[in-house]
Amino acid sequence: LTDPFGRLLWASPALPGSTHDLTAARAHGIIDALTDAGLRCWADKADQGASHLVRVPFRGRRLKRWKRRHNTTHAKIRCIGEQAIAVLKSWRLLRNLRCCPDRITDIVKAALALHHAST
Repeated sequence: LTDPFGRLLWASPALPGSTHDLTAARAHGIIDALTDAGLRCWADKADQGASHLVRVPFRGRRLKRWKRRHNTTHAKIRCIGEQAIAVLKSWRLLRNLRCCPDRITDIVKAALALHHAST
């Protein structure tokens, strides 16, 4: 999760790689927490149906002009969060991890702490 300025706030515990993003968000209570707090967030197309507070772009190939504009604005907002994820992926240590998910979680938490300490 990131703040509106693209700073990394939280990384979830690791789950198996085949776990869908929306399933992971529900498993970690993110959707419920957003709903309880009344916070809006922006997600990708795969997260449709998560909550009325989770904003997703319109799907389809032949969208009307206003829907394309909406998707463009949505992408501009989401790119801030995507840049934060890219920061995590830039850590060489995290690129080629092949170990137990429990160990990966601790390593990601450490990388996040180091990232905050360096900024």
